[in-house]
Amino acid sequence: MAAQCSEFTGACQPNCGIGTMVRPLLDKVVATNMGAVEKSRTHETPKAQVVTAAPLTAFSWLIHGFSTRQGGRSDVYGGRSLNLGFTKQDSHSVVEQNRRTFLRGLGASKNARLWPLVTQRQVHSDLIHCVDSVPEHPLTGDGLLTRTPGIVLGILTADCLPVILVDSKRRAVGIFHAGWRGTVKRIVEKGVGEMQRYFGTRARDLKAAIGPGIYACCYAVGPEIREQFESQFTYGSELFHEIKESDPIRDKYPLLFLSARPPGHSELPKKLFLDLTEANRRQLVCAGVAARNISVSPLCTSCRTDLLFSHRAEKGVTGRMMAAVAIRK
Repeated sequence: MAAQCSEFTGACQPNCGIGTMVRPLLDKVVATNMGAVEKSRTHETPKAQVVTAAPLTAFSWLIHGFSTRQGGRSDVYGGRSLNLGFTKQDSHSVVEQNRRTFLRGLGASKNARLWPLVTQRQVHSDLIHCVDSVPEHPLTGDGLLTRTPGIVLGILTADCLPVILVDSKRRAVGIFHAGWRGTVKRIVEKGVGEMQRYFGTRARDLKAAIGPGIYACCYAVGPEIREQFESQFTYGSELFHEIKESDPIRDKYPLLFLSARPPGHSELPKKLFLDLTEANRRQLVCAGVAARNISVSPLCTSCRTDLLFSHRAEKGVTGRMMAAVAIRK
């Protein structure tokens, strides 16, 4: 059984500006809905460590979890890591073993037999598939839906956001991979619509959990991305903030950087940061999901490479985490 880190246990380090630093896997922490604080308990074992969202654990018929990098068999990304993606650096057989470890940690098994795992080739799209069995051919897309018990839906991330939707009335679930491209394409908003189309879901019955991803503290982007968000969302400009780069030498010796151009000193460029988590939270609210029903992990992948994989912080050479959801048989 995996170590269960309920309610997104483990806050970011101080430099991320999101939460107070705590050691991972303590009894304490963190937010469910924006600002709410709850306590949770973890159980340390040498197995995979899985993060869960407390509001979703209330449903006895539901299995869900967000993997971390800890507790696996991969040795190419430092230590014994739980890489769940078939990356260039890792062995296919090792990843298969890691996936079995993760599924056992989730409790996705019956009579010692693991439930089938459905994933897809992710392409940063708004393509969503509804499945009631294991597909005969590989799927391509970034969203999965089901209300069939005994099937595990999984998506891979290493900075992009994993988003889980649960229809508490109709016992249907969805899971989505939301990077900036998928977010601009409104994948989670479309996910709400697709659940309504397939299952008759009402947005007010949905619970949402946004898992670990790269946060506004670390997600520097170019102005062209801001332009795309502003063209799609009336609140687009509110999702970005700028920080003026600092230079200790320039600050100490400003006369060295005098310029003939007004105002007399050359300006340092500003860095632009995107709040991807808030972008998806706002999208869910606009789709009709109650704000109180949306839980958000405080874990920033870029800040917490001790616990999570980050494509950006690790310069592209890293493993993949998996978010998963399933309905018990």
